[in-house]
Order: sequence, then C-alpha cells, then structure tokens
Amino acid sequence: MKSVELFAGAGGLAMGVSLAGFESLAVVEWDKWACDTIRENQRRGFPVVREWPLWEGDVRNFDWASIPEGIELLAGGPPCQPFSLAGKHRAFGDKRDMFPATVEAVRKLRPKSFIVENVKGLTRSSFANYYQYILLQLEFPEVVRKDRDSWLEHMKRLQAEKTSGALHLSGLTYNVVPTLVTAADFGIPQKRERVFIVGFRSDLGIKWSFPRTTHSLDALLYSQWVTGEYWERHGISSKSRPALPAKLKGKVRKLADMLFPLTEHPWRTVRDALVDIPDPRQCNDLDFLNHSFQGGAKVYPGHTGSPLDLPAKTLKAGDHGVPGGENMMVLENGDVRYFTARESARLQTFPDGYVFHGSWSEIMRQLGNAVPVALGRRVAASVAEQLAESELHKLARSRGRNVA
Repeated sequence: MKSVELFAGAGGLAMGVSLAGFESLAVVEWDKWACDTIRENQRRGFPVVREWPLWEGDVRNFDWASIPEGIELLAGGPPCQPFSLAGKHRAFGDKRDMFPATVEAVRKLRPKSFIVENVKGLTRSSFANYYQYILLQLEFPEVVRKDRDSWLEHMKRLQAEKTSGALHLSGLTYNVVPTLVTAADFGIPQKRERVFIVGFRSDLGIKWSFPRTTHSLDALLYSQWVTGEYWERHGISSKSRPALPAKLKGKVRKLADMLFPLTEHPWRTVRDALVDIPDPRQCNDLDFLNHSFQGGAKVYPGHTGSPLDLPAKTLKAGDHGVPGGENMMVLENGDVRYFTARESARLQTFPDGYVFHGSWSEIMRQLGNAVPVALGRRVAASVAEQLAESELHKLARSRGRNVA
C-alpha cells in the first residue's frame, strides 16, 4: 500500500505510517532542521526512514503529478499554531493555516484514505464554524473555493452540497470521522490531546471507527494504590512511596471494591518511560544519543513540571524554544529539571536509535510538534486493516464469492 506524508516534521506520523505497512512515495516537509533530522537518520541507515523519498519545500509547490492518483493513504499534521491554545488563534487569517493545501492534495491525489492530525484547540467553541468548514472541505474536496468567496461563503456552498447529496452519487467525496484523542489512553506516556480526522473515499463503502482505547487512569490507580504492583515493579519500598492524594481516596476505594478486574492496561508514566535511561548528569551523550543535561529549569505559576508517576504533560514547542513547565520533570525530592531531548523522544515513543538534529531547543521544537510514533502506527494500522478488507471484498465480488 502506497502513502504520501505531508508536514512530516521530524517524522513521527510518517514513521508510524511506515511501521503500519505503507510505502512512502513522498515525505514532504519545509523546515530545514526537521529535514536534517530525517537526512541524518537516512545517512546512518535507520531502517524505517532509510528509503523515504524526502522532499524539502513548501507543500503548495510540490508536483502532485509525480504521484499516481488513488494511492492508499495521504497523512499529515498541518501546522497547529493557528489553532493552538498557546498560539494567536487566527485560524483562516493565519498564513500558517495549511488546511487549504491539505484539501488541495486530497483533491489532486484522490487517495483511498487520509489521516489528518491537529491540536485539541481546533475543537474550541471559538473555532466551531471553521472546524466544520475544514470537515466539509475534506468531505467534498472538489467543491473549490472561488477567488471572490470568503471562507464563510464557501462553507455555505459546501453545506448546500451536503444537503443536496448530489456529489455523493457521482463526485469525489469522503466519509469523514473526527475524533478527539488522549494519547495516554493508547499507551503513550503523555497526556497529549489531539484531533484525528480520518476519511475514506465514499465509493469504497468502508465503515470505520477510531480504534478502542487500550490504557486507562483507573488501571494505573489500581496498580499503584490497590495491588501495589506498580511500586513493586519499580523497586520502590512502602516507606519511599508518595502518599495517596486525598482527592483520589474515594476513587481508589471504589476500584478496590470492584467485582471484576479491569481489562485495560495502566496508563504509562514518566517513570515507566524512562526506567532504564540514566540521569543525564551521570553519563555522556555517547551512551544515549541526544541525552545531554540542560540546566535552568524553574517552577513558576502554571508551569510546575510533570510528576514521575503519571503520564507527562503535553510536550510543547514555543516560538522561542521551550515554554517551561510542560517540558520539565519533577524529581522524587521535589526538584525539577528539563527533560533531555532523548527523554522527550521516549515520551513521544521515538526509537532510541533515532537521532535528532540541531540544538536542544530546536530538537524540543521538533519533538513538541511531532505525533507520537506508536499512536500514529495504531491509527494507520487500523486504516490499513480496513483498506485490506475492502480489497478482499472487492476481489471476492469479482469472483462471485461471499466474504463474511
């Protein structure tokens, strides 16, 4: 199955797509540092990215004629700053809004499916109309905005097309499923909330829903405060364990009284993710790549760092490097320090052998913008499964057989 990755950044979603079995025909990214990261790993022969056809430049200048129509997957995370809670919230008025370019790629490539990832801020009430506008454009990519149209006028035309149902009979349309996802619910050691917009070409007749969650906070609390398995696994004695927060006592009592065991796995914590990685102050960067200590971490209002025994707060990338508390960890003695680039990569589920290019702040920007590799793989694998089943049904029908 063939894929194209847009706005690839350091390669998180693209790597997940590759690990799900897709072959990349183009990996498109404009940022030099992110491209240097991919090129450095290609030079080192890192297996997942070694054969990627990387194209450095503005996605709007890419030659779509070089890619055959009807590829299986188009994937990408358009720049999130126009919708980020930490950004300027300009949406359509922000020149970094790349959703129009994404829709154009869908229109020209006519992929069987697409995966679009973006920040939770896209679903804010202040963006409600524009969010619906994005979804309508992805559903009806052939209804092109006219030069004289404002985006609101274009949205009205899209709404009219949806009401008429005419395009669903003959034109290029997609069944679009948007989902707000917490990465920790899928085994990522980070409370990262993101929107995934997944679409399948309507003519394929595919009915899809987002993969079921596999991990939960309840399961983590159960392993910590009911069975104690979490602390035992990490070799933490009863005397060294933190006190159960008062606000959780009632919840833990209910968990202890359950008649049936929890079926989900515990949320993965910072301690889980970093269990075998040494303190950066006691090793050198040759032992663990991108694991140099970065000083200067401070606590200030609203930025208190990530506790060891919960998933990390969302890693972020700011205009001037790293915006403080989200990218710090709280040590057992209450002190704080910045996550190293390698520790942050662990929290984003990048392999330890994957090298990042640039200064610490530049690497953290790449990581803060990335899709967790394991989450990208989970979503892409679910899409691949549906596409494969669709092909099997098509083959069976052509042979006059029924497939259960």
